This record gives sequence, C-alpha cells and structure tokens, in this order.
Amino acid sequence: MHYGYGYFEEGHLGKIQDLRLWKRLFPYLRPHGSEIGLAVVLSLLISAADLTLPYLLRLGVDRYITAQAVPQAQRLQGLSKLAALFGALMAVGFAAEFFQVLLLEWTGQRIMHRLRQDLFRHVIGLDLPFFRTNPVGKLVTRLTNDIQNMHEMFTSVIVTVFNDLLRIVGILCVLFWMDASLTAILIGLIPIMLGATLKFSLLAREAFRRIRTRLAQINAFLQEVLAGLSVLQIFGREADTLRRFADLNEAHRKAALHQIHLFGLFVPFIEVLNSAAVAVIIWYGGGQALRQAVSLGVLVAFISYIRLFFRPLRELSQKFSIVQSALASAERIFELMDTRPDLPAPPAPKRLEKLQGTVTFQDVTFGYDPDRPVLRNVSFHVDPGRTLAIVGPTGAGKTTLINLLERFYDPLEGRVLVDGCDLRTLDPAWWRRRMGLVMQDVFIVPGTLRENVCLDADPTEARLRHILELAQLSDLVEALPLGLDTPLGEGGIDLSAGQKQLLSFARMLARDPVILILDEATSNVDSETEMRIQRAIHSAMAGRTSIVIAHRLSTIRRADRILVLDGGRIVEEGTHEELMEKKGLYHHLILLDRQKVGHGTVPEGRLARDAMGDD
Repeated sequence: MHYGYGYFEEGHLGKIQDLRLWKRLFPYLRPHGSEIGLAVVLSLLISAADLTLPYLLRLGVDRYITAQAVPQAQRLQGLSKLAALFGALMAVGFAAEFFQVLLLEWTGQRIMHRLRQDLFRHVIGLDLPFFRTNPVGKLVTRLTNDIQNMHEMFTSVIVTVFNDLLRIVGILCVLFWMDASLTAILIGLIPIMLGATLKFSLLAREAFRRIRTRLAQINAFLQEVLAGLSVLQIFGREADTLRRFADLNEAHRKAALHQIHLFGLFVPFIEVLNSAAVAVIIWYGGGQALRQAVSLGVLVAFISYIRLFFRPLRELSQKFSIVQSALASAERIFELMDTRPDLPAPPAPKRLEKLQGTVTFQDVTFGYDPDRPVLRNVSFHVDPGRTLAIVGPTGAGKTTLINLLERFYDPLEGRVLVDGCDLRTLDPAWWRRRMGLVMQDVFIVPGTLRENVCLDADPTEARLRHILELAQLSDLVEALPLGLDTPLGEGGIDLSAGQKQLLSFARMLARDPVILILDEATSNVDSETEMRIQRAIHSAMAGRTSIVIAHRLSTIRRADRILVLDGGRIVEEGTHEELMEKKGLYHHLILLDRQKVGHGTVPEGRLARDAMGDD
C-alpha cells in the first residue's frame, strides 16, 4: 500500500456507503446487545407515557370540563384522578429517561474505549514509512475528535432514534383512531419535511466532513510548530507561522459558519411547518368542533399530539446531523484501520532456536523514494561476536543500514540475512527483541528511572545494580532522593544529554541482546562522560555482534573491520591501520576532523584527536 493516499487528503475523500459503515460498527455494538435491549424497553416505556398524556387531556376536556350534565363535584373528582395519573405518568417517563441516559452513556463509553484501543493498537503496529508521510496531528485527530464524534452518535442516536420513530408512528396511529380527516392534513406535510431532511442531510455531511478536514489540518500544524518552536524563534519565523495559522483558523471558521447556516435554515423551517400544521388544524378542526363533528377534547388532544409529532422530527434532524458528523469521522477511522503495513508479514514467521548473530547484506539496494536510492548494491558480512564500524559523510546511508537491519524497511533489491535467514521470514517482534540499540537521540518514557531502564526486561535487583554500574549510572541513582523510583519525563526530573546516553546504555544492557547497534551513541557527551561510556561499551561488546556508527575513533579503532560509505556505496573497507595507509576517503575524513580540532570547532576526543600520529 502506498502511503499519503486520498484518505489523508481529506478534501478528496470518495463516497462511502452508509450501510458499509454500519456493518463495520456492528461488531462494536454486538457485545452490548443486552444493554441496548434494555434501553429499547425503556424507550417503549417513555413513548407509552408520552403518548398517553394528550389522551388524558382529551378525557379531561370531554368527560369533565365540557360535560355540563355531570355534577360539579363528580367532575372535580374525575379531574383530580386524571391529574394524579398525569403526574404519575410524567414521573415514570422521567425515571425511565434518566436510567436510559445513564445506560446509554455507560454503553457508549465502553464502545468508544474499545474502538480507541483498537485504533491505537493498529496505529502503533504500522511501520515507519507510514509515519514519514502522515502528520502526527492528523493521527491525533482520529484518536480524539473523531472518536468523540462516534461517542456522541452511540449515546445520542442509536436508541433515541428508535424512540423518536416509535413516537412518530404511535402518534399517527392515535391520530387516525381519533379523526382520520384531521390526520390526512398532517400527512400532507410529511413529504415536505422528508424532502427537507434529506436535502439537509446531504449538505450537513459535507459540512461536517469539511470541518473535520480543517480541524485535522490545524492539529497537524500545531504539532509541527510546537515540536520545532525553538527553531522558529531562533530564525524569527513567528510572524510567518502566525499568518499560516491564521489562514488555517480562518478556513476552519468558514467551515463552521457554513454548518451553522445550514442549521439556521433547517431548524426554523421545521418550526414553521409545525406552526403551519397547528394553524391549519385550529382552522379546520375548530370549524369541525363548531359543527359538533368533533369534540373539543379531540381538538385539544390533536394539537398536543401535533406538537409531540414535530418534536421528534426536529430532534431527528438534529440527531441526523450528529450521525452525519459521526459517519464522516467513521470514514476516516476505518480508512486508517484499513491501512496495512508496507512490510509484508511472513506467512509463517520463524523464530530461531539459538541466534548466533551472523549478519549479512547481499547486494542491497534501497531508497525511501524508490526513484532515489540511498544504498546501492551494498554487500558485507559480520561474523558472530565481531565488531563492524561504519563511517562516512552525512547522507552516505549509514543510518539506513541500521533501519534495514532492524527491519523497519525492506530492501528494494537484495537481501539482509541473519544466521543465513532472510529477515523477511523472521518474526519482526522476536527479532527486534534480540537487538540492543543505542542512539544519539534518547526517548524518555514518562515513568520512573527503573521503568526507563528495564522497559521490556525484568532483571533481578542485583542484576539491575550491576547494569547501572556498567552503564556508569550508579552515581546518578545514588544522588537522586528516590533512587530508581525517581520519576522521569513529564512531571519528573530532566536528564542531561550525557545522562540520557548513559540511560540508553543501561537499557541495552538490561535487554542483554545478541546484536548490539551503536548509532552515534557518544556524539552528545563530553570527554569525561565519553571515557565512562567507553568502559561500558567495552564490556557490552564482549561476546556480541556489534555494529557501530560513530564519529569518535576510540570505539571505531577496536572494530574488527571498518566500512566507509559514500553515496550509498562501500568505497573502502579494512582495519583502521589499513585504511589510513590507503590515503583514501577514510584518511581524508580523519584529516578534516584534525583540522576542526586545530581550529577549536570540535571538542578534544573526536576522530582527529585519536588519529594524531596514526597516519
């Protein structure tokens, strides 16, 4: 699947049939069938109470208020009984509606919890190409705003629409039973209302889709701006950024106003139809009452039923707009769920009984854009327990090699083998747990220091203390008031760049990997911290296959072999001494770093410092 397709260009979304969406939503409703069934029973109770109230008005008018032949005391007594019954029915309707709201909210929250969990589980299972081409802000919109829209539909629509439809059908049946001629007048207005509702639904769906699009664009823009705010301030881009945000905000405002205009036209139109129906019934029914064709109680009940008839119609139109908003969100949610990783899953993923750690690249060609290869016909072999260093200028493809080895991407051509097995045949999760990665940028998980060190490992307390000693973190832990239980990340302490690097080494040691990868692991630390890390690296590399990308020669010089990349190709390989004798690119890089040290642009301890006297 190619990423960056029409779904994330929301303005180009195609039409998706509503029935298809409801079929996708049904599995989330099915486990809550008993709760929905109880809500339907409560709806029947609410509808029965509502439909009975106008009929009690008719009885009160015809039997007691206008019945002059009945003694006054008897009429008052009858009215009192009807009033008590009226109050009891209102109490029953109130209680039933109260429990229905609680039940629907509880059910809606459970459904949305599962939907959000499923969506998040799917998103974190997608591979890196997806996140390279899709802004994080839009994904956040799917998991927050769009899920919330679905919640409103489940709590406000699923059962209450049934309740409203039941009321409408019940009212029409009662009205036909009371007076068919008056009911025929009301039925004549129904096609007009249905036509207006259908037209409104089509316009409302596009309006809500446009609002979701603009909101997703704002979220994506905010995420990008806040992530790089320091850069914007350094280069004085605040005014330009504010202008771009103002354009996005204005587009969202116009989309919201368009939706408001639709509601502003539709809701009053329904009210006008309501008033017109009442006026016609008063005119026609009043004449019938004067001619004694219908009773005054029937006319009063009829007007009450008409008001009850238009209330669910008005609510249906509003709830229909909620459905349109939810379906617009459902389109995006399920399109995201239908996204499949670019890396094909092996039909029968393998797990090697004992991983030796042999790594082989065979004629590997790869590019993030297939038309622009980053690596070209790269081949090399690393025996178990050996150390391979990779050096080269920026953009040579060093980190791309690591991405392929971790199987974040698959080669366009060639193969990556581990112990003779193609990575595409192995279980990716199993394989990644066998690797230890130490990077320049260290991600801190919100939690305690212990949790950040252990992650997916579960070392004993003694083993953990030993790990901290090897990673040169013991002094830091002893200096913290809560030790290993000190919170890090949001709401916790902030670690320096060097401390984060040490933490990254501790994570690697806790995992105890077969293959160790160091990607610029010491580029952000001072010379003293580097010396401490080098001791940890020396211990960590023992008995492990190690691949090192570094600017500091202290690690590279211990490598069994060094690859020099340039333009995506291996241009030189050998030991440090062999490469220095060749006077090639490696030698040139050493001289460049030596010049930087001489001008004071590179801290002592880089490549050039260790290369003094080696050429």
